[in-house]
Amino acid sequence: MPAQERGVLLTVVMLLTGCTGSQSTLDPAGKGAEQIADLFWWMLGGATVIWIVMIGLTIYCLLLNPVAHHRRKSALFIIGGGVIAPTLILTTLLIFSLSLLPPLLARPPKGSLQVEVEGRQWWWRVRYPDEKEGILELANEIYLPRGEPVEFLLSSSDVVHSFWIPALGGKVDMIPGRTTRLTLHPTRVGTYRGICAEYCGESHAFMNLTVVVVERDEFDQWLARQHADRVEQTGQAALLGEAVFLQSGCGACHSVRGTDADGTIGPDLTHVGSRQTLGAGLLTTDRAHYRNWITETSRLKPGVKMPEFRALTEEQLANLVTYLDNLK
Repeated sequence: MPAQERGVLLTVVMLLTGCTGSQSTLDPAGKGAEQIADLFWWMLGGATVIWIVMIGLTIYCLLLNPVAHHRRKSALFIIGGGVIAPTLILTTLLIFSLSLLPPLLARPPKGSLQVEVEGRQWWWRVRYPDEKEGILELANEIYLPRGEPVEFLLSSSDVVHSFWIPALGGKVDMIPGRTTRLTLHPTRVGTYRGICAEYCGESHAFMNLTVVVVERDEFDQWLARQHADRVEQTGQAALLGEAVFLQSGCGACHSVRGTDADGTIGPDLTHVGSRQTLGAGLLTTDRAHYRNWITETSRLKPGVKMPEFRALTEEQLANLVTYLDNLK
């Protein structure tokens, strides 16, 4: 296949794949994203009509015989196609887009699930307030029940971030000293990718978020497991790994409920082994990546505040990795 044809084919494939996936507004899995996708397609249609009209007028003018044409008819054609038609189309699109704002900005019904998300350089602190169980704190991963509106209370502890889960809805800035709100209503079970949509420093590109939408029963079961203290360690390697975790100072920054580790600077690790990623979406949670994250933190995520633990022996490191992997 010639290089030019390969380039055209690649462009078409990229355009088509960009409309689907876990991070595409054009493959909506929430009511807000459905409205935004509808607006996009209507605006694309309006822009296409205007483009066709303007190209048609251009061709008409280029082919026009300046002697034989009727000046009055030509003027009406140009004014109608070049002024009136675009104005009507753009006005219609403006009215349609403004009509979407009230439902997108509306607060959910009283008693709806609330999730607090705090943006930090460069990860997400996630809290589920509960009057009976207390506040559940997680990091970089959010579970949501399908078919129910959820209100997000958004804040930042350092710089301006922007919270965006494209497949579920629109984005809202997270501003230090303020709490902003966003309501999402997931409609489809699946795993979706959230991002920070505001440049926030050198590891901005590595500040991602995993969002899992499940049925209500599964959500309640997950929530109950997350409220429990850490899994009791039984194997020798895991027990030695817990000792390494506590003795190496990890508990000064991280919490593991059920142990003496009660740090609040970094993410809560009580159930880190059950999460899908490490480092805010940077790595998957397998043993090799645990090891890399502990020993090469700065190389993997420039500017991160977590120190590298290269002084640990291979045995200590292996035990620590086993312990973290067992925190399901």
